[in-house]
Amino acid sequence: MIESQQEQVILILDFGSQTAQLIARRVREAGVFSVLVDPALPASEIANLNPKGIILSGGPASVYDEGAPRCDPGVLDLGVPVLGICYGMQLACQMLGADIVRADHREYGRANLQITDSSDLFGAIPERTTVWMSHGDQISNTDQAGLQVLASTPTCPMGGVRSTRNGRRFYGVQFHPEVTHTPHGGEILQNFLFEICGCASTWRMADFAQSACERIHRRVGDAHVICGLSGGVDSSVVAALIHKAIGTQLTCVFVDTGLLRKNERELVKATFRDHFRLDLKVVDASASFLADLAGVTDPQEKRRLIGHRFIDVFKEAAAGIDNVRFLAQGTLYPDVIESGHGLAGKSANIKLHHNVGGLPEELGFELIEPLRDLFKDEVRKLGEVLGLPDAIVWRHPFPGPGLAVRVMGEVTPDRLHTLCECDEILLEEIVSAELYRRTSQVFAVLLPVQSVGVMGDGRTYENVVAIRAVETQDFMTADWARIPYDVLARISNRIINEVRGVNRVVYDISSKPPATIEWE
Repeated sequence: MIESQQEQVILILDFGSQTAQLIARRVREAGVFSVLVDPALPASEIANLNPKGIILSGGPASVYDEGAPRCDPGVLDLGVPVLGICYGMQLACQMLGADIVRADHREYGRANLQITDSSDLFGAIPERTTVWMSHGDQISNTDQAGLQVLASTPTCPMGGVRSTRNGRRFYGVQFHPEVTHTPHGGEILQNFLFEICGCASTWRMADFAQSACERIHRRVGDAHVICGLSGGVDSSVVAALIHKAIGTQLTCVFVDTGLLRKNERELVKATFRDHFRLDLKVVDASASFLADLAGVTDPQEKRRLIGHRFIDVFKEAAAGIDNVRFLAQGTLYPDVIESGHGLAGKSANIKLHHNVGGLPEELGFELIEPLRDLFKDEVRKLGEVLGLPDAIVWRHPFPGPGLAVRVMGEVTPDRLHTLCECDEILLEEIVSAELYRRTSQVFAVLLPVQSVGVMGDGRTYENVVAIRAVETQDFMTADWARIPYDVLARISNRIINEVRGVNRVVYDISSKPPATIEWE
């Protein structure tokens, strides 16, 4: 994964912090490429990666816990600037000879930081500022470790430290500069990157696009690449990037499962076949997918049947393309980290992901994943650089099984049609109210219940539709969106008046956790 770096890289040793990815994002936002790595990497291997700086992340453990993650002490002697954050600071200070003790007063949440040395790490930061703390241990015995105190809080004497003994260039902060609750955290990280590490702000999407194209061209040679195009932003950006690199050596396969959003097939064809002049193979397998789902109500069984059918359809489509050696996927950096396949090791193994590992090995393709170093927002920026329309770049996520997991209960053509019409009205009104870019995901769900209603002078007994709208940065947690009442009223009125078979609309106001974003 390091092969995709540019001329400079910041390595982040990930000790299992929930905000380790956020550190990487903040560094990249400053224009410097960063990557999470396994903290167990020997110092010699880290040196071979030629980092401009090293960041030791926080983590849930105490340095005294059995099995607590550690790193090679030689990391501090490489002559490379090192910044320790929370647990990373405590571990480094312990390796330098300081004692780590249970604090008399634990600190969780906002704290008032008093800066006493503004010469480098805290340069141009107000002497008094707010920071976000999350720790129960503290550092003591700073003299033995050669530590200079740079900042403190009323209950944490070593809020920020520095050690330059024996040529070392170590800095530590007990708080979390990567979170938005530390107002000047971005500036502190930039001081480390630019003033201490000497980095230049050169991480740009246009440069990434050019270098990625060059790597793809070298690797593919005269072979052919096949890409499963769903119409979502990830697969769309992959297709546009690889097409820019190798042109007609790319064939995209779009499988119409019959479970897509309204006009999805037409949008994909217009974008990639008509605009990009890309070799696009459209396979209409909707009848097969719907036949598989007949009578099925269990959501996991739906997913299993859809996954198996997709593989069969994709294999058949690929068999008709000559000289195919590579399969392209839209795997992103969080997918790699959360699946434990990245350099961050077991500490970041959060979940399995459908993209990582790809389609079955029997297909015989080599995987090519040009986005595996990027976060979602970076993928959107890359899509803009490549000239993808906003309708593709900024569209909300859509589940792999499609509307099958938004039609609760049995999936039938009539129920799919009802949901498609409701979803189209919902999105029209959200876009019209200029809320689409302010929300992260908005969709309708057809519930497996009916309710009594009154239309005209008659009694009705018809379907209930739920509306779901959330706001989130990472989709790991999410809050329900506060859609204005007048917008909700228009959505409800239009759905009930325009979609036959629906007489009630409800709004989902649950957050994640405890609920998930999707209903199934």
